[in-house]
Amino acid sequence: MDTATSPATARVLAVRPVGTTAVLAELSGLHDVLALQALLLEHPLPGQVDVLAAAQTVMVKADSPAAARRMAALLPEMDLTVTAHADGKLVVIEAVYDGEDLAEVGRLTGLGPDGVVAAHTGQVWTVAFGGFAPGFGYMVGENQSLEVPRRSSPRTAVPAGSVALAGNYSAVYPRKSPGGWQLIGRTAARMWDLSREQPALAAPGDRVQFKAVRELVEVSGGAAEPATAPSMPPVHSGLRILAPGLQSLVQDLGRPGHAGLGVSTAGALDRSSVRRANRLVGNQPSAAVVESVAGGLRVQAVGDQVLAVTGAPSALTVVAPSDPEDVAGESDGGRLRQVREVPMAIPFALLDGETLVIGPPDRGFRTYLAVRGGVEADAVLGSRSTDTMSGIGPEPLAAGQLLEAGAATSSNVVGNPELQPEYPDAGVTVLDIVPGPRDDWFDAAALESLCSQDWAVTPRSNRVGMRLAGEPLRRSRDGELPSEGTMAGALQIPPDGQPVLFLADHPITGGYPVIGVVVDQQLDRAAQVPIGGSIRFRWAPGHAPASPDTPNEVSN
Repeated sequence: MDTATSPATARVLAVRPVGTTAVLAELSGLHDVLALQALLLEHPLPGQVDVLAAAQTVMVKADSPAAARRMAALLPEMDLTVTAHADGKLVVIEAVYDGEDLAEVGRLTGLGPDGVVAAHTGQVWTVAFGGFAPGFGYMVGENQSLEVPRRSSPRTAVPAGSVALAGNYSAVYPRKSPGGWQLIGRTAARMWDLSREQPALAAPGDRVQFKAVRELVEVSGGAAEPATAPSMPPVHSGLRILAPGLQSLVQDLGRPGHAGLGVSTAGALDRSSVRRANRLVGNQPSAAVVESVAGGLRVQAVGDQVLAVTGAPSALTVVAPSDPEDVAGESDGGRLRQVREVPMAIPFALLDGETLVIGPPDRGFRTYLAVRGGVEADAVLGSRSTDTMSGIGPEPLAAGQLLEAGAATSSNVVGNPELQPEYPDAGVTVLDIVPGPRDDWFDAAALESLCSQDWAVTPRSNRVGMRLAGEPLRRSRDGELPSEGTMAGALQIPPDGQPVLFLADHPITGGYPVIGVVVDQQLDRAAQVPIGGSIRFRWAPGHAPASPDTPNEVSN
């Protein structure tokens, strides 16, 4: 008898903390994972923000530490056999089975190429969880006849629509991306389409039946790009980007609640700076702003604007051309310009044709520019933020681009000047962490090493994660961890032992153990640590790690 479906075991086996605002429920098998996911989606727990099912776990994100603690007490009491969860919809996907790895999969399984096709189309697959990319669903079959390892050397580019196998999962790549799965075929099915009410063709819980065909027919209204881009109305009020600096992006507070579709929350890395900038210009807290890295951003007012800049302390210079018609902002053409300095964290006017120049930060790393009314951009899944990993949201800003000022105001007046916090410099920044959920993959020496050395922030860092360098941390366990949900602030330890601190654009699932998670209230500070700076971790008060041989479960 399969104990995963036994009524006697249809409960949460253990609950582990994931930082201060999430918990990880461990279950005995996929059947219980899907049952708990369905139950939580139908009857959300108080404070529940998002639910992410994975191979053997369900991660639940909360809106506060208190809500996360309540969830830890409630989850073990939930009876997953009380109500049978309904099967999701059935999706039929036509595929041509001519993949580059089809023969190799036939050899590995002993089925031969024709047998692989018969086995793949002869069973119904269930989308267990999402991850890797929006629309990428990890599908589990009715048997394990097609269980194969990943390729020893991943491909740098897997074509969109590739039908693939890895482990006991099947999937379809929704977009061109790197990947190490075994490719057995291809499909024209659009696995991810933001024009649909439900962007994912097959969401977690849905069933998929593959159908072998000789050729693919593109469905009418497919994903082909239009021959000509639609004309955009002229911008009469907003900002012209003269220079974007190293990187400038449109960001807001993100798009929570879509983890099951493979979409991370994303959003601004320093959330408190966004809220502060918006308060100063009288905007709604979630209005879109411009997030800029390491200074160098230059913008010119189109119409009179009210702005505020928060985040990393930087010199703010306003330049006005002496000739009213000189609005290009590229050079002064030999004419003198009026120059004035404006302070950080205070609202100020940028009149039509004037240019704001943001200098390199004295401390910190990221600045936030708010315009009264917010930056107007198309919302995707309820947010205007740019997700650099998934490609969702506006493109990075470019010279010559016009940003329209929107109408996301909350007050008829601007805010009072505000004090800014102390920002990290190139020295050592201390961050508190909560151990787990997989600290038991490391012995006492590794746990001590994590918090007894300074970790350098390397230039390979970005919005996906901060890559740190130091004395490597060694695992005390062999084998691989089944993919499970993760979150911003997680310290993932890949095989080389060098931690990666996940930031807002992180992948929503991961297969490397997470040794600890930065406490939520310090994520803004973490995002301001500059390249070349250092981080020292310490255990958050009341969160010392348990014995390495004991799971770090949340107590009731």
